[in-house]
Amino acid sequence: MDTPQADALVFFGATGDLAYKKIFPALQAMARRGHLNVPVVGVAKASWDLDRLRARARDSVAEHGGLDPAAFDRLAGLLRYVDGDYHDPATFRAIRKELGSAQHPAHYLAIPPALFGVVVEQLGKAGCARGARVIIEKPFGRDLASAQALNRILLGNFEESAIFRIDHYLGKDPVQNLLFFRFSNSILEPIWNRNHVESVQITMAESFGVQGRGSFYEEAGAIRDVVQNHLLQVLANLTMEPPAGTDSDSVRNEKVKVL
Repeated sequence: MDTPQADALVFFGATGDLAYKKIFPALQAMARRGHLNVPVVGVAKASWDLDRLRARARDSVAEHGGLDPAAFDRLAGLLRYVDGDYHDPATFRAIRKELGSAQHPAHYLAIPPALFGVVVEQLGKAGCARGARVIIEKPFGRDLASAQALNRILLGNFEESAIFRIDHYLGKDPVQNLLFFRFSNSILEPIWNRNHVESVQITMAESFGVQGRGSFYEEAGAIRDVVQNHLLQVLANLTMEPPAGTDSDSVRNEKVKVL
């Protein structure tokens, strides 16, 4: 049976750093391509209103990729906003109200990892998980035990096929292109192996610090923020064997073998 298309997007952490740098520019790009025509509900605890969120979105796209007036107007018309505490059931009743007739929302959790379980449980209690999908950003737990505990909460509220555990870094073109650069390049492919490569050095060069992310870094730290996900994923792309196909499961299976 075909999976129904999402008829709304709810993203938690609408006033945060990830939303500012990645999510709003991505939403404008979707609107420009004609791929965004459902309500977009931003959720945060910031004492904001919808006008302020739209202004934040405009600043975001202007700084990260450029403002497309027509596409942004379409995005702004789809935006909704719910301000509230993630521990408060009233916040999730307000989300359900904003969803209106939507039956298959996608919930994107761009929030501190400690809140993942709280939000998922609240979505379940408010009836927002039925027929829905949930997208969990990294880092997924602090260790094995906490990752397993989070998994239990997820599976108690969503079907496995509706749970997406993601690393947004993998969406970057240069990261995706590594596999094609390795395996489709007839000059490099024969020598890109342990017989010819002595060592691998990965440099993550960013032009920004932890500004705006202080509370997140206090909890997660740089190891959990970038090393055990972003950089290990790049390392796996550099060292894995050719996958059986280009689908995500085939690529993941080869990465698992490396790790």
